[in-house]
Amino acid sequence: MLWTAHETGFHVAPGQRVGLLGGSFDPPHEGHVRITLEALKRFRLDRVIWLVSPGNPLKSQGPAPLDTRISAARALIRHPRVMVSRFEALAGTRHTARTLELLQGRHPGVRFVWLMGADNLAQLHRWEDWQEIMRRVPVGVLARPGSRLAARESVAASVFRHARLPSSAAPLLPLCTPPSWCFVNLPMSDLSSTALRARQGR
Repeated sequence: MLWTAHETGFHVAPGQRVGLLGGSFDPPHEGHVRITLEALKRFRLDRVIWLVSPGNPLKSQGPAPLDTRISAARALIRHPRVMVSRFEALAGTRHTARTLELLQGRHPGVRFVWLMGADNLAQLHRWEDWQEIMRRVPVGVLARPGSRLAARESVAASVFRHARLPSSAAPLLPLCTPPSWCFVNLPMSDLSSTALRARQGR
C-alpha cells in the first residue's frame, strides 16, 4: 500500500543519507535528541526519522498510546532535518528487519542508516532476523553510559567484527555497502525512557 508523506510523517529522495532511529519513545527525552543530533553530525546525514514503534516485541508490557508518544516526540524534537513517523503502525510491522525491507522497497536509492544506542547492540542478537538487519543497511552505533564494554563484546560485534569501520570513518558510513557498522563515543547522558517511566510510576 502507498501512503502519503503526510501519513508517514516524512519525505525522502534518492541519494539522501537518512538515519533511522527506532524505538518505543515511551517517553521521548533529551537522550533521544542528543543521539539524533550527534548522528546527523558524525555520520553526515541529510535527515533522521524517528520510527515510533507500536510496541517493542521484547517487552511484555505495552507502551503508552501511540498518538500520545508521537505528539510528545514532535513537541520535543523541533529540528528541520528530523521527522517523527508512525510508519511501523501503518505498515503493520513490529520487527526492524521487515520495516527496513518495506522502507527500502518504497524508497529505492535512499541511503538508509540504522541508528542505535550501544545498549541495543549488546542485545541485538535477540532481535528477530538480526543478521538480516546488519546485511540490509549500514548501522551507526552511538555509545551510552554503561554499555560500551557490553556492546563491544556482544554477539553482533563478534559476528560482524570484519565489517566494523573506525570511528574516524564515520562520515563515510552511509556510503558503505552493508554489512558495515561504526561505533562512536558520545558525551555521556544517563537519561533513559525506563528511568523516566519509573519516575512517572509506570
